[in-house]
Amino acid sequence: MSSDSREVRKAEVRLKWDPSPWEQPPHHLDIIAATYSADAAYERPVYVVHFDSRSPDGTINMSRHSQTGQGFGYVEVMTLELDRLASSFARVVVGVAIHQNSGPKTFGDISNVGVLVVEEYKELLKDEFAQVAGSTAATVAEFARDTSGAWEFHEMLRGFDSDPVAFAAEMGSAP
Repeated sequence: MSSDSREVRKAEVRLKWDPSPWEQPPHHLDIIAATYSADAAYERPVYVVHFDSRSPDGTINMSRHSQTGQGFGYVEVMTLELDRLASSFARVVVGVAIHQNSGPKTFGDISNVGVLVVEEYKELLKDEFAQVAGSTAATVAEFARDTSGAWEFHEMLRGFDSDPVAFAAEMGSAP
């Protein structure tokens, strides 16, 4: 389920995946958000938020993080308080990347991987990465300001073949 043009004030991005099989290196996935300024909406991000950081103003942060996928349901959660984000920002792109420390892994190699984007109790996006099964990273959502300054949600499922560092630099580029 997705909405092509819906005003969003505060959203949560949730990620789940099954732990790796016994005696195998853990699967480690991360939610990553990149912010873009109004004068360079498709250039370099102003800043990137991931498991080990938060936005300088506290509007984007991780409330839950997992390095193994162990736990019940969605084991990683990022909160985006878009209504508090400075007016100098035009876009926030959110994606998921798989760490490649223990050899190449794609979304198709990891069981029960899924992402859920919600605003309060309203489901904006739910996906299991089937479209990007051969990718090591993928964007899932774009939040962009409309002409009135309100934030809109857009589904943005797009696969990449890169590690988390390279993905953070390229995830907001124009398709």
